[in-house]
Amino acid sequence: MRVGVSTLIQSPDDVEFVIECERLGVDTVWVPEVWGYDAMTPLGLLAGKTSTIRLATGIVQLGARTPAMLAMQSMSLQMMSGGRFVLGVGSSGPRIMEGWHGVPFSKPVQLTRETIDIVRMIARGDRLEYEGELFQLPPDGFGRSIRSLAPACEPIPMYVASLGPRNLELTGEIADGWLGNAMMPEAAEAFLEPLRVGCERGGRSLADLDLVMPVAVEFTDDVEEASRRHADGYAFTIGAMGAPGKNFYNRAFAAQGLGDDVAAVAELWHAGKRDEAAARVPIDLGFKTNLLGPADTIKERLRLYRSAGITSLQAKLSGPHRIDIVAQLIDVMNELNAEPSEMK
Repeated sequence: MRVGVSTLIQSPDDVEFVIECERLGVDTVWVPEVWGYDAMTPLGLLAGKTSTIRLATGIVQLGARTPAMLAMQSMSLQMMSGGRFVLGVGSSGPRIMEGWHGVPFSKPVQLTRETIDIVRMIARGDRLEYEGELFQLPPDGFGRSIRSLAPACEPIPMYVASLGPRNLELTGEIADGWLGNAMMPEAAEAFLEPLRVGCERGGRSLADLDLVMPVAVEFTDDVEEASRRHADGYAFTIGAMGAPGKNFYNRAFAAQGLGDDVAAVAELWHAGKRDEAAARVPIDLGFKTNLLGPADTIKERLRLYRSAGITSLQAKLSGPHRIDIVAQLIDVMNELNAEPSEMK
């Protein structure tokens, strides 16, 4: 398993953090994009400050850019980084896409497929002629098919953040990697089975994908306190991350056997009982979706992720000593990687 880190780039300290992560041997830095800073611009800065670490978007929101603009930015970063760029994409949700970007949240799976097709066409230097359900290029009118003025670049690895069955199948079919979320390794089959279906459709196997799991990492002796704190944080995810009936996280939790818990938390949240909603989140959800505890506990949890087939971590860190956490995590991971693998 490989170690990656997720971080916003908001200050020179964040840039120094990434430089130090590269020195420690971190494989990838993932820069997120929500409704603050974008993900692409900081990676241009990091391309000039680093030389080996992979530079990834984690994630850019599909629909916020045209496919051609996404291809242009991706090719620029691939050139600037010497081939270290990774494009992580996701469809986000209606509250962000409609409330922030002002674009309809419609047919996200098809949008993902067609955007990936078009980005790959442009990046390899093809003339852009595309007849899709959502994009017709060029459309009827005065436009004509053209190809990029920039030279074709080496293939850009494309990772898809997906939670629902249809999007997981698409990820298995066409993506280079999967960006998971909110997964308990004990219930990994809820995600891996649709990924396998998609892989079979694409004529390959699950081993052809890089399976990336975002996790908060805390080395602590007070496992209960940390688990409770992270469980409390899921109340916002369950109650606010999506419109009623369109919360993809809740569907993912339900697929892992937590449907009744999710429904109870959502009901309390929507009734304005935020503290009660947080207290209702099962503590196991905080513990089993993250890496919390002393080094031996974290190593045991990593074994479960490895056994489930996860190939990369995306460590989410906070606090002034996060580089020390990275160093300790790498030490634990090196110990684990030296052990025989029991991966399915």
